[in-house]
Amino acid sequence: MEIPSSSSTSCFHSALDYLGWLYEAPRHYYSPHNNISDLKGEVRLLQTFDLYLTKCRRRRRNRETCLEQNEEEKDVTSFRIQQLIIRKMVDLESARIEDKRYLGPERLIWVASELTIFRKAIKLFFETDIKESWIDFLLDYYWLRDPGPVIDFIDSVSENLEDLLSGRHKFRKALIVLVKALKEKLMFLKCFIGFSMLHGVEGQQLIDLLIHAEVVAFNALRLIYKCWFHGDDEKLCEEMELQISRLIREKIYPSSPQVRQTYFHVLTASKLSSSSNTSTLEKNKHLVADFMDCLVHIITELVQSCTSILVPIMKRMLKLLEGLRFLTILLRHQQKFKELRHEMKTLIAVVVRDAAIVIFSLSVNQLIKEGLANETDLALLHLLKVLKLIRAEVTQVYPLTSVSGFGFPRINELGSMDFFLKNLKKLASCDEINGSIAFPVDKIQKIQKDFEFLRSFLEKIKEQCNQSKKIQAFWSRVMEAAYKAELVIDWTLVGDERECCLDDVATDINLMKTEAQEIYGSISYDGETKRVTETFTCVSSQVIAATKNEEFVCLDDEVKTITDRLTGGSRKLGVVPIVGMPGLGKTTLANMVYSSPSVKLHFHIRAWCTVSQIYSTHNLLVQILHSIDSRSPEQYPEENEGDLALKLKQALLRNRYLLVLDDLWGVEAWNLLEKSLPDDANGSRILITSRLQNLFLQLKLDSKVHHLRPLTDEESWKLLQNKLFGKEGCPAKLSGVGFQLAKSCRGLPLTVVLVAGILATTGQNCWQEVAKSLSSSIVLDDEYCMKTLELSYSHLPGDLKPCLLYFSAFRADKNVPIRRLLWLWISEGFVQKTEEKSLEDVADEYLKDLVDRSLVMVSEHRTRGGAKACRLHDLVHEFCVEKAKEENFLHIIHSQNDPIILTIPSNRHRVCDQNARNLMTWDLMLLFPNLRSLLLFKEDAFSLWLPQLLRVLDLRNLKFDAHFPMVVVLLVHLRYLALYITGINSIPPEISNLSRLQTFLVRGYSRYFLLPKTIWNIKTLRHLYYTTNGGFAFPVENLEVSPCLDHLDTLNLAIDPSSQSLQKILTKLPSIRRLKCSITGVRIGNGGGILEFDCLSQLESLNLSYFTGYGFKFPRNLKKLTVSDNKQPWSEISTIGKLPNLQVLKLKHEAFAGEEWVKEEGEFPSLRVLKLARLDFRRWTAASDNFPRLEQLVLYNCRELEEVPSCLGECPTLEAIEVGRCGESVVSSVEKIQQEQMDMGNEDLKIVIEQCGDAWIG
Repeated sequence: MEIPSSSSTSCFHSALDYLGWLYEAPRHYYSPHNNISDLKGEVRLLQTFDLYLTKCRRRRRNRETCLEQNEEEKDVTSFRIQQLIIRKMVDLESARIEDKRYLGPERLIWVASELTIFRKAIKLFFETDIKESWIDFLLDYYWLRDPGPVIDFIDSVSENLEDLLSGRHKFRKALIVLVKALKEKLMFLKCFIGFSMLHGVEGQQLIDLLIHAEVVAFNALRLIYKCWFHGDDEKLCEEMELQISRLIREKIYPSSPQVRQTYFHVLTASKLSSSSNTSTLEKNKHLVADFMDCLVHIITELVQSCTSILVPIMKRMLKLLEGLRFLTILLRHQQKFKELRHEMKTLIAVVVRDAAIVIFSLSVNQLIKEGLANETDLALLHLLKVLKLIRAEVTQVYPLTSVSGFGFPRINELGSMDFFLKNLKKLASCDEINGSIAFPVDKIQKIQKDFEFLRSFLEKIKEQCNQSKKIQAFWSRVMEAAYKAELVIDWTLVGDERECCLDDVATDINLMKTEAQEIYGSISYDGETKRVTETFTCVSSQVIAATKNEEFVCLDDEVKTITDRLTGGSRKLGVVPIVGMPGLGKTTLANMVYSSPSVKLHFHIRAWCTVSQIYSTHNLLVQILHSIDSRSPEQYPEENEGDLALKLKQALLRNRYLLVLDDLWGVEAWNLLEKSLPDDANGSRILITSRLQNLFLQLKLDSKVHHLRPLTDEESWKLLQNKLFGKEGCPAKLSGVGFQLAKSCRGLPLTVVLVAGILATTGQNCWQEVAKSLSSSIVLDDEYCMKTLELSYSHLPGDLKPCLLYFSAFRADKNVPIRRLLWLWISEGFVQKTEEKSLEDVADEYLKDLVDRSLVMVSEHRTRGGAKACRLHDLVHEFCVEKAKEENFLHIIHSQNDPIILTIPSNRHRVCDQNARNLMTWDLMLLFPNLRSLLLFKEDAFSLWLPQLLRVLDLRNLKFDAHFPMVVVLLVHLRYLALYITGINSIPPEISNLSRLQTFLVRGYSRYFLLPKTIWNIKTLRHLYYTTNGGFAFPVENLEVSPCLDHLDTLNLAIDPSSQSLQKILTKLPSIRRLKCSITGVRIGNGGGILEFDCLSQLESLNLSYFTGYGFKFPRNLKKLTVSDNKQPWSEISTIGKLPNLQVLKLKHEAFAGEEWVKEEGEFPSLRVLKLARLDFRRWTAASDNFPRLEQLVLYNCRELEEVPSCLGECPTLEAIEVGRCGESVVSSVEKIQQEQMDMGNEDLKIVIEQCGDAWIG
C-alpha cells in the first residue's frame, strides 16, 4: 500500500486506512492487534489537535497582543504533527516490505517493532510540544467560532472519547461512566448548535454558544490525552474523575448561572427569530429530534437524581418526558409527520424551544426542596396542554371505528365484561371519583347498570350468536362499547379527561338496549331456540383405513401393556383408558392393539367407534354396528336410536367383545352408550382414548388410566426411517441430520410423521435446512395437525381459552413457573372468584383442567403433589402463538421491524417483547397507547416512558442499578409489577400510588428490601415475593394504627427477631397462606425467645432461615415446613412433630444441631414427605409406629449419618427413597428397608442412590 508524502490533513486518513488494512492482513506468527488499535487511537488524537490548529483563527480583541511568533508556532506545530505521521508511516511500510522479503508475508516482526517506535514518538510529541501552558494560550487567543469547524471538532473529540473507552487501559467503573457521560454532553452541545441554527439564531447569541461548546470540547480533549498516556496512574485517574465531573457540572449542565444564561440567550433569540418555518423544519426534522433526545436525557437524569421528589411534581416531569418522546418518535416517522397540518408543524417547533427553556430552568434543589417556581410551573402546565393537543391531533386514542379496526381481543368476551363490571362497581364506591366533575357517581352507576343489562342479554343469546349475522354484529357492537367505556374511564383516572367520549358511548348503549329488546322479541316469536341439526356423518372407509393402517412403530412395550390389560385380569366388563396430549399416538396405539393377532383371537367381536367433539347418538350406534356386521352405514338411517341401541345390545350379548371408543370428549357420549353394553362376566373390554384426564374421574370407573409416553429419540428415529426408507434403511450420509430431525420432534409421533412428509418432497441436500426450520410453522401447516389442536381449543370453556393462549408469551423451550403464571392470570382478570374459594385456588383449578386436557404438561412437581412448573409441547405452543395473534389476544415482538410496529397507533392489549433488543420501551407509548400488559423477557434498553394504562408490567430481566424506576409509580392501573433492582435496599413511599397492585415481585441481591410506611395503604396486595434469599422488611412505626393487608396471600418476610415486632406485623396479615421468613441481617451468636406464628390461622406453608437459637410456635393447620440454618437442639423438633396436619418437612443445612435425633412416639401423624439435607447428626432413632403415612424420604449430604431407622421398612405407604452423598452404611440400611418392603409385597418401592460412599463424602 502506497503512503502519500503530503503535508495536507489527508495524511491522517491515509494513515488510518493503512493501519486498518494492516489490522486485517492475514498473519499466523504474530498478531500486533492491540498495538495497531491503540496506535489508531493515538493518530486520531493527533488529528483532533491538528484540526483545531488548522481551523482556528485569532480573536479580534487579542489581535494586537498576539505575537507573530505565536502565530508561527501554531502553524509549525500543525506541520510537525503532519510530518510525524507521514514519516512514521513511511517507516512502517518499509518495515513491512522487509518482513515480506526476509521472513515471509505472514511474519510481522519488524512491523511490530516499528509500531512500538511509532507510538513512543507520538507520546514524546505530546510531552514536549503539547503542554498545558500552550493549550491555555490557544484558548485565550484563538477560536474556531464558525458552526462548521466547531461541530467537526466536537465530532472528532467524541471519537477520541470512544477510543479511550475501547483502548488498552482498564479504567475504574466510575471513570468509564464519566467518560460516557462527557461524550453524551458533547453530543448535546452539537445538537443545540444545530437546533439554534435551524431556528435562525445568529449574531452574538450564536457566537457565545459556539465559543462555549468549543471551550468545553477542548478541555475534554486535554483530559483525554492525559488519561490516554497516564491511564495506569491511579492517582491521576482519580484526579481525572474529579475534573470530568467538574467540567460536566460547571460547563455543560444548565445549573451553572453563566451556562444557563448562555442557553437562555440562544433560546430567546430563537423565539424572536422569524426565519424558522415548516419547510425548514421538515427538511431538518432529524436535528430537532436529536436535540429533543438530549432534552429527554437531561430530564431523565434530573428525575433519577431526585430520590424524594413529590408525586405531583414527578407526574408533571414524566408527562413532559412522555410528550417530548412522543414528538421525537413522530419527527422520525416520515408518514405520520407528513400527514400533520401546517399549524401543527409550526406548533411543534415552538414546543421544543419552550420545553428547552422549562428544562433549563429546573434544578434538583427546586424539585426536592423548593418545588417549582411560579413562572416555571405555569410554563410547564401550558407546555403539557400544548403537548396534549398535538398528541390528540396525531393519534386518536379512542377511535370510534369498526371492531376490526379497533383491534380488541376476541376471546372470552363475557369474562372481559365481567372484569369490567367488577371494576365499575368498585369505582362507583371509590374515593377516586368522589367530587370528580368528569365522572359523577350517578353517571358511573348508570353505565354499570346498563352494561349489566347488556351482559345478561348476551348470556341469553350466546347460543344463537354463530347462527345469525345480525346477532353477531350486535354482540360485536356491545363488546366494542364496553372496551371503549373502559378505556375512557381508565384514561380519565390517569388525568386525561374524556367525558365527551363517555357520553358518546352512553348514547350507543341506549341504542343497543332498544335493539336488544327487538332481538329478544324476534327470538321469542320464532319459538324455541333453534337446535343445531344433527346430521349423520361417517368417515369414509378409505380414511378409516388410512388412519388405522398408519402404524407408528416403536410402541411394543405400550402395546404389550394394553394388550395384557385387555386379555387378562377380572372377568367383569372392564374399561381401559388411554390418555395423552393431541398427536401423541393414542389412536395409533389403540389401533395396533385392536389389530393384533392375540386380541383378534381373544375376542369374539371387535368394534371401533370414533366419538370426537361433535357427534350424535345415531352416528355412534351406526359406527359400532357397521364394525360388527359390515353392513353399509347408509342402510341404517331410517332406524331410530332406540332400535339401533337394542340391535347393538343383542349383538353383543353373550359374546366376549372389545369396543374402542376413540377420542372421547365428554361423559354424555358414554352415558348414551353404556346401557347398550352388556356385562356377561366373560372378560369383555372397552378401550377408551381421550385427551381429558379428568373425564375418567367423572365417569367414576374403577380402572387405572394409562398415560401414553412420548417416544424416545431412538424410537423417533426408527419411525422416521421407516416412513422414509422402509426396509432399505437410511443412507449413512443422512443418518446424522436424520437423527437430529427425529430428536427435534420431542417424541411426538404425529410430528415425526409430518416431518417425514416434508422430507419426502425435499432434496436430501436440503435436510439440514429442514432441521433448522422444524420449529417454525411448517409443522403446523399440515391440515390434520391443525385440526387436532383447533378441536382441543374450541372445546375449552371460555375462561380457559385466555389462560391457554397466555402461554404464548413464554418461550416454548422454557419451563413456566406455576406460581408466577397463576398470579399473572389473576392480574389479567382471567380468574373469577367464587364464594367458597380464593382466586389462587380457582386459578389452580384452571391449570389442572388444562393439564387434564393434555394441553399443558407438568414439568416439575412440588413435594406436596402439586405442580411447580409446566410447559407446552412445541406443537401446542406454536398453535397458541398463532391463535393469540389471530384473536388479537397477545402480540410478540421479535425485532424492531416487526410488522405490528409499523402500524400505529394500535389497540394492542398485550405485548411480549422476547427478542427486540433495538426496540426502546418508550416507543410503546406511541405504538400501543392503550396497552394493558407488557412482558419483557430480554435485557433491553429502558427509559422512563411506559404506556399509562398498564395492568401487568414484567421487567424482571431489566436491571435497574442503584435506583428505583419511578415511572412505575404513575401506572395507577397496575396489578402486577416485577422488577430487577440492585444497589439499593428500599422501596420509595410513592409505591402506594399503585392502589390496585396485587402482585409485587422483586429480583435482587440484597438481604432485604425495606418497605415504606405507605405500603399498608395498598389494600389490594396479594403477593409480596422476593426471588432470592431474602425478603421484605415492614416498617414497624405506628403499627397499631396501620391498616391490615387483608388479602395478602404470599409473603417473603425479613425481620429483626430481637425487635419484638414480628407478632405486631403478623396480626396485620390475617390471610397469609405462604410465608418465607428470614432475618434482616447477618447475626452473630445465638438469639433467644419464641417466635410465634400460631396467630396465622390460614398459614399452610412456612419457610424459616437463620433464626439461630430461637424457638417457634406454629399454627396447627400448617401443611409444609422448611427450616434451615437455625441450629436448634434436636429435642425441639417435637414441637414440629406434634403438628397434626403437617405433610411436608424439609430440614436443611444445620436446621438442628446435635448428634442424635430421637423421634418420639406418635409424632408426624400426617407426614408424607421428609427431606433431610446437609445435617450433621449421626444417629436417627424411631419407633415402629412412626411416620404412618410417609411416602417419600430424601437424604442428601448427611455425611455423618450412620443408618436410616429400620422401622421405615414397616411403613405401608412408602413409595420412594432417594439418597445422595451419604455413607455406605446409610445405603446398606436403605437396601434392607427395600428388602423388608418387598417381603411385605411392595415391589414398587423406588430407590434412587447417587454419589454415595467414601469417594463422595470424604
